[in-house]
Amino acid sequence: MSNHLDTLDHLLRAARAAGADAADALFVNGASLSVQRRLGQMEQVERAEGQDIGLRVFVGRRSAIVSTTDPTPTGFAELAERAVAMARVVPEDPFGGLPDRAAGTIPVLDLCDNEEPEVAALLARCAAAEDAALAVKGVTNTEGADASWSRTHIALAATNGFAGEYMRASHSISVTALAGSGTGMERDYDYASATHLADLEDAAGLGRLAAEQAVARLNPGRPDTATLPIVYSPRVASSLLGHLTSAINGASVARGTSFLRDRMGERVLAAGLVVRDDATRPRGLRSRPFDGEGVPASARALVEDGVLKTWVLDTRSARQLGLATTGHAARGVSSPPSPSTTNLWLEPGILSPESLMSDITLGIYVTELIGMGVNGVTGDYSRGAAGFMIRNGVLAEAVSGFTIAGNLTDIFARMVPANDLRFRRGTDSPTVRVDGMTVAGG
Repeated sequence: MSNHLDTLDHLLRAARAAGADAADALFVNGASLSVQRRLGQMEQVERAEGQDIGLRVFVGRRSAIVSTTDPTPTGFAELAERAVAMARVVPEDPFGGLPDRAAGTIPVLDLCDNEEPEVAALLARCAAAEDAALAVKGVTNTEGADASWSRTHIALAATNGFAGEYMRASHSISVTALAGSGTGMERDYDYASATHLADLEDAAGLGRLAAEQAVARLNPGRPDTATLPIVYSPRVASSLLGHLTSAINGASVARGTSFLRDRMGERVLAAGLVVRDDATRPRGLRSRPFDGEGVPASARALVEDGVLKTWVLDTRSARQLGLATTGHAARGVSSPPSPSTTNLWLEPGILSPESLMSDITLGIYVTELIGMGVNGVTGDYSRGAAGFMIRNGVLAEAVSGFTIAGNLTDIFARMVPANDLRFRRGTDSPTVRVDGMTVAGG
């Protein structure tokens, strides 16, 4: 593994020789394999291998980024000279530059197994998922199943003295089922990913669940326009966390384009709620030992007892706000770092989903959201939705073609989580209830 860091060391030396005051370099080397199957026939097999190197140089407060797929050091002098020449003609960025070298031990997170599958193994996984879906009564077709594997080696080095590398793997399976016929057809899906094959969810179970969800959605009605309690299923409840982290992203806060920009230290969620981000979780889907600038990984509460505790920061946004980076920089080989969360979740509550909705005389259980009708500046929220009516505390008929609306300030203040949190996506939430939302239906 040290060969990649040796390569980056050569590149940084070339950057210094070309006139860079500081620089960092990223090496990404990966391989992937994917298989697609539909109605019993293999439709696609794809394997890819590649490597990319990105160099970011600083000349004073000016910076530029160049990238290449050639790791041969003989070409590094020319690459570095090009980057430095570009940096000298761009405007100064008063907040640019490498982070101060952060002390800390790089954790071992067990993000990669040795299970590189054969095509036959991926195809068998697809078959298990699709055949299980087709076996469910009412399913008339599928959009197929996909199984994939990838392994990525990431190395980062900088002239501030940082050098580190790690490997991560991904095993995944997805399936989409169709129920009904003609214009009355409905679809649903499920998918799973894991860094270790041993942790991947059962393919047949995913297929059955996708099929059962599709059948349950047949013959939907449309709810009347009203103000109702909305219960978000876990797979859509996580979108509320996405809206929260967009609002506390340091870049948005520094630009003044977040409706939470003045709320640090104030209650932004309901009392008792906790939102955590943890880059150090072993085998986590978004775990990493260091961020895109070499800052060691950490775990922290973004919101605690409903109170906003921190922004999500990289070095540049932190400097804009007069703060220290939180180690949330993410980047590619040809793009600058920007703030991004890692393993993010809402802590569960104490009630089961059934208990959470047991007192709802009339409400809606939402399983799908459509569109991106969210204004990050004002917090106004409007999303197309589908799901099931809740009548006297239990799920009833399917509904679709309606809109749920409100303002995120109010929605966040009314969130009540159930106890069914599962770590499946990287951003995870239990079932969440929000009372008093506007439903625009029939």
